[in-house]
Amino acid sequence: ECGMAENSILAYMQDMDKLQQYAGMRGWEDPLVLSAGDLQQFLEYIVELGLSPYSHARILSGVKAFYKYLLNEELIPQDPTILIEAPRLGRKLPDTLSFFEIEQLLDSIDLSTPEGARNRAIIETLYCSGLRVSELLSLKLADLHFDIGFLRIVGKGNRERLVPVGKDAMKYINIYIKEIRPHMAIKPGNEHYVFLNRRGAKLSRVMIFTIVKRLAKDIGMEKNISPHTFRHSFATHLVEGGADLRVIQEMLGHESITTTEIYTHLDREYLKQVVQEFHPRS
Repeated sequence: ECGMAENSILAYMQDMDKLQQYAGMRGWEDPLVLSAGDLQQFLEYIVELGLSPYSHARILSGVKAFYKYLLNEELIPQDPTILIEAPRLGRKLPDTLSFFEIEQLLDSIDLSTPEGARNRAIIETLYCSGLRVSELLSLKLADLHFDIGFLRIVGKGNRERLVPVGKDAMKYINIYIKEIRPHMAIKPGNEHYVFLNRRGAKLSRVMIFTIVKRLAKDIGMEKNISPHTFRHSFATHLVEGGADLRVIQEMLGHESITTTEIYTHLDREYLKQVVQEFHPRS
């Protein structure tokens, strides 16, 4: 009903599974009669298990969503989670790559193989347009509007946006589409997706992670990177170059500007680094 992504729905279901398991241990059979105290005990149990504050906060978010639903359906008179506070979370700055490191990764790709040509197009697209992995995987041929230099992206909550795509990304996507895909045996139902595996099916999240990890290993990179690192690098490099935060928010598909504001903190680190490197009294 909220138009959430499948991964978000799965996460909420897993959160409720944890509550159900704990309720079974305590002999609580009816979620409609659980009190705020009961739920607080459950959250304390989560902490005792050693889960991080981030996991704690996410589980509480899932439980709150469930009780909000019960309240909306008039199955409970009041929401027992309304006074339960989430743990305070420090704002964790995401890892990023320098432009030189990104070029190293791109240059290490063997373009003589079909997989190499595809992987070059994938990395170029992740970095040039700042896509989420799920958005890259669901990208369709009809979403490529190279005549105007944009991609049509369907992001979280099925929200659509247009994202500029760089010339290098367009170049390598075109090579892949025109020279690699025509020679593939594409499985029925996968014809519309841009990026496919060697069996002609839509790529998985695990495969994208594997591609990135292998590239990092090939060049001896010590940073622990993931496909999301290219999205962070995309935003960080825009901020460092002076781009407007609202523009970056639109391109990333962030619902709230506060999510995008984390990149201003990254920019401050960059400024500090510049002073340390170049100021004579540093």
